[in-house]
Amino acid sequence: MFLHWLEFALFLTHGTALPTEQRPLIVESLGQRPRIPSHDLVKEKGLHGRFLHITDFHPDQFYETYSSTEEDTACHRGNGPAGIFGAETTDCDSPTTLVNATFKWINDNLKDTVDFVIWTGDSSRHDSDEEIPRTEKEVVATNELLVNKFEEVFGKEDDTDPTNDFIIPIIPNFGNNDIMPHNIMEPGPNKWTQKYLSVWRKFIPEEQRHGFSTGGWFSVEVIPKHLTVFSLNTMYFFEHNTAVDGCAERSEPGYQQMEWLRIQLQFLRNRGMKAILMGHVPPARTEAKLLWDETCWQKYTLWLQQYRDVIVGSVYGHMNIDHFLLQDHKDISNKALRGKTKTISRMALDDELTIQSTADYLTELRAGWSQIPDAPKMKSRSSSGSGHFYHLFESITRKKKQKKTKEDKFLEKIGGEWAERYSVSLVSPSVVPNYFPTLRVIEYNVSGLENLPMAHANCPEKTTLQEAEKTHRSIEGEDEEPIETEKKKSKKRNGKKKKPQFATPKSPSKSAPPGPAYSPQTLSLLGYTQYFANLTRINDDFEQDQAIDEQGWHNGKHSGKKPHKDKLRHHNKFKYEIEYDTRNDSVFGLKDLTVRSYLELAGRIGQYKPPKRDRIEDVDTEGSDTRENDGSVVTCGDHELAASKKKHKKHGKKHKHRKAINKVWFTFVNRAFVGARDDDELHDEFGQKV
Repeated sequence: MFLHWLEFALFLTHGTALPTEQRPLIVESLGQRPRIPSHDLVKEKGLHGRFLHITDFHPDQFYETYSSTEEDTACHRGNGPAGIFGAETTDCDSPTTLVNATFKWINDNLKDTVDFVIWTGDSSRHDSDEEIPRTEKEVVATNELLVNKFEEVFGKEDDTDPTNDFIIPIIPNFGNNDIMPHNIMEPGPNKWTQKYLSVWRKFIPEEQRHGFSTGGWFSVEVIPKHLTVFSLNTMYFFEHNTAVDGCAERSEPGYQQMEWLRIQLQFLRNRGMKAILMGHVPPARTEAKLLWDETCWQKYTLWLQQYRDVIVGSVYGHMNIDHFLLQDHKDISNKALRGKTKTISRMALDDELTIQSTADYLTELRAGWSQIPDAPKMKSRSSSGSGHFYHLFESITRKKKQKKTKEDKFLEKIGGEWAERYSVSLVSPSVVPNYFPTLRVIEYNVSGLENLPMAHANCPEKTTLQEAEKTHRSIEGEDEEPIETEKKKSKKRNGKKKKPQFATPKSPSKSAPPGPAYSPQTLSLLGYTQYFANLTRINDDFEQDQAIDEQGWHNGKHSGKKPHKDKLRHHNKFKYEIEYDTRNDSVFGLKDLTVRSYLELAGRIGQYKPPKRDRIEDVDTEGSDTRENDGSVVTCGDHELAASKKKHKKHGKKHKHRKAINKVWFTFVNRAFVGARDDDELHDEFGQKV
């Protein structure tokens, strides 16, 4: 039945069915597996304290196994190394076999262990093949395909309640390739918000559907009365979307979405609830490149600061690489918020990152993190009651001394003990095998909530009209305050303060404890497990690896290779395996996912002359007759080499010298590419071998 549906959808789209050789693999759909019983065992199990983040499937029904990975074929034609489950390290999209295998693995390994699913978009193939251009029907059909796959795993059988279709909430999100033309979304309501209201109807709570049809954003109360997930439509923040213009003007959908988010976050604060923000395009903002319009980044960062008592964290996709972003609240500018500053001359990140642009981007992140102040050494450390926070300072409540200590100065620089000057956005790699297929399971603290039932889709706790009106009045009129980073007084007109163009939310009460993103508490993010599918080992059809191109289209590590004749159609069992787990990772050393933990990790990544604990000593004996004149260690990258260019010869002999490699930085780089790139490639891009 499933096969017939997909073939019919493709026939309507392109007048063609699936390639014959793919049909047996697609028949292995979960639709033929036993369905989940309809009884309500979920309520008896309670919360697991884990949720799944999955992003960027890019399913491609025209993918042909053993086709060419070259740019003009895109794994659709010719003969080449396109594997059965995808062509790793290429720019080809995901075959249906990878989609099926991924959901089967989730069904067998994760289905009964997560409380909700965050699905951050790009559920259609790229428009990269001129011979088979995308159509609107196809874009919708591939999204419907993934909705059906989620229903096969998490749906309830024979359930007559239309507000309770899934055993757990699934929260979808617009990707820049889920619309046509890609990247461009007009202000709503538009045909795409209307179409996806139908496609995602089972995932969007009834009371949120009107708002979704207007702008494509909505929220889901994943733990009633405790936790809400906000699905942000980042197409209205996206620098590449030329149909809109940022978040400064009231007429812009970006402005309207930010106002909606502000009102909803205040509503949660009044109810004592917490929030997770999710989106497709992350708020990347480096010295030379950015993804969001500056006015949207400014408001987002301000909202994170002012609602730091409410927001648990934020997660994104789109970039295909594993990393995180720090937002520095000191970068908030009153003029920039209102779009009054001159446009900063930056080049937007490429729609799809090339190898070289990715290297530049990661290097820029590191350069920024190198400015993070070093934490002073402490004589002793203590742990919080939860056992997950560390590096608490002694005598936190001690009286202020006349002369500030190093600890005092350090805390002032990072915004206090909890590093409240910063916020963090997590960016997960993708299912599409630009590197290796990846998904992430994030663990959060459910202390005190263990016996609560998990929420079901479309059935959040409803609030009364009286409560909503009270909240709306307080937000619109009473919660305006000057931006804390702006110390100049507002200009007065006729003896009155000039009214701001938008309402600035109040910051948390001074007596309020630090929020869940800063101090371990109920609903704080504790850690995550990164799973990946090593397609090189799974496909097992090709000879020795080959380096991938640095720029432009990626032909992949098997470029020019052909599958062994005696291994035709051979592959190992498909599975996702653990790449790393932050809870027991000795290199990153993240005890939890609080902002303070990430700030310290970023500071270690940014160390160009790493301390001993983060150093790998590499002996270089290849023909070197020079050494550093000051005897200091030489580290990798442009910044370090520039500091020690002077060298001198000694007796004309060859000498061994050691190069200090920052293992935290190179672990970060290696994981950014999900371990799919060779050490030699990383050496070429980042200066040294890992």
